[in-house]
Amino acid sequence: MRSLLLGALLIICRQSAAQELFFKVTINADQIQTTDRGVFKDMERAFANFLNTRKWTNDSYKNHEKINCSLFLNIGKMPSIGSFVANAQITVARPVYNSNYESVLFNFADRDWEFEYIESLPLEYNDNTYITNLTSMLAFYAYVVLAADYDSFSELGGNPYVQKALQVVNNAQPGNQAGWAALGNPRNRFALVENLNNPQMVDLRKDSYRYHRLALDAFDKNPDKSREIILDVLKNIKKVWTIYPNAISVISFFDAKSNELVNVFSEGNLNVRREAYDILTSIDPKRNIYQKIIAN
Repeated sequence: MRSLLLGALLIICRQSAAQELFFKVTINADQIQTTDRGVFKDMERAFANFLNTRKWTNDSYKNHEKINCSLFLNIGKMPSIGSFVANAQITVARPVYNSNYESVLFNFADRDWEFEYIESLPLEYNDNTYITNLTSMLAFYAYVVLAADYDSFSELGGNPYVQKALQVVNNAQPGNQAGWAALGNPRNRFALVENLNNPQMVDLRKDSYRYHRLALDAFDKNPDKSREIILDVLKNIKKVWTIYPNAISVISFFDAKSNELVNVFSEGNLNVRREAYDILTSIDPKRNIYQKIIAN
């Protein structure tokens, strides 16, 4: 567990020069008919190396402070040699103080993952320009992961990385590749970064700090107070959902938090639990797990 959880702010307490991310990259290419299976293992190594050895911030991390995240890539097509079409799942988790539990901060499905990759060629990237679709996508999620993590430790602490992610999106526009367009899939990368920058949705990011730092990190000391904070977070999410019912930030919140919310509200004051249940079933009605909140 990170030393910052012992009471200091994230930015102050990191004191060494290690890189920030610990991405586990997994690639499933079972649908691809090719005799060169080694390219996919090389791809895993190259993507992980790009994400984990590059310095993405000006802050210093100790090895045990690195952010745990994963990229799962399911490659469905190989239109030509070196060209791939895939679905990606990106997740990030952070430790909860005084526990062995990790809370999922972000869980996002990207169905517009199209890229070119030639085995052993270096992956080139520059923050100021668009070089390849692949490295832009990898960099975009590196910055989104950082934004999610920093937001959970200080209010809007992820602002620099939200702006970096926006810069990646803007740089990618001339490439005309899937996933970056303003008028494309409402659940694409453009939509995600638009939500993160939308002033009417900023409470979602502010509430990440309240949810994680003020509620989950203090849950062992005062679970009832923590539940009240998380209930208030749900009320704010409902306000945003009322204005933007299809917002990808709201959808991805419940993709990350639904099971955790059931565990949080399965005990405690019945009135609080019922209120949480009512909000959850109105905003996220497709999941049937919330019934457990009022089952006893």
